[in-house]
Amino acid sequence: MTAAHHRNDQETPVISEYRQSDAEREPDGSGEDHAQDRARAARELGDALRELVQAAAGTEVDAATLRKTADQARDLVGPLTEASRTRHVPPTLDEAKPGRRMYNPASGPGNPIAPPMRVRVADGVATGTCTLGLAYEGPHSYTHGGISAMLVDQILGHAHAAQGRPGMTVSLSLRYRRPVPLETPLRLTAWVPEDSITDRRTGPKATITTEDEPDRLLVEASGIFVIPTAEQAERIFGDNPPPRWSEK
Repeated sequence: MTAAHHRNDQETPVISEYRQSDAEREPDGSGEDHAQDRARAARELGDALRELVQAAAGTEVDAATLRKTADQARDLVGPLTEASRTRHVPPTLDEAKPGRRMYNPASGPGNPIAPPMRVRVADGVATGTCTLGLAYEGPHSYTHGGISAMLVDQILGHAHAAQGRPGMTVSLSLRYRRPVPLETPLRLTAWVPEDSITDRRTGPKATITTEDEPDRLLVEASGIFVIPTAEQAERIFGDNPPPRWSEK
């Protein structure tokens, strides 16, 4: 975040002025309206925290400013933990809209570590777009290979799900042909070759390129995805299996 006004080195660092969210300005409505308001607020928080994460990864301020900002950040934790969930409880925002993953680390708009990647699926092809900042740096000025793998895993999953039901990754293989640049619009493309489709498995493939040079491959990937049986989903997820995985 940037300071709300100009300051010299002796002044206390300040955080930008609080902006009241649309959700707080709007009166309470129906249950559906309340869920929509809360989803918008979660996106706002995700965006604000992404700004903070990116600023923290790129900052060169002095130690005193870092410690002061750390104290301010810790003060923000308390209100968020007044109502929280455990790993075994799905987010209520996801339950309100089946298929939504608000806190997915690759594409969830409410998750501050997500870019987030925006995904669309058309004619069985999944296309993701995102821009990665300094928080995702591996080699200087380039993306960490593990981040590329996470994004690839996500886009392969969308391609698999386009066949009818979502599944789980059982194998993932990547070939890093060129470094993936930071602060550059990226395009991820995934599809499922027809000859890789069986009753419960698919073998989707994916690429990463830049938006400006879609024919210049940076990363190539392939995976194997499987649709769990209802029994497998129950064993893995207990009482909260994803709805479409609990079907017989």
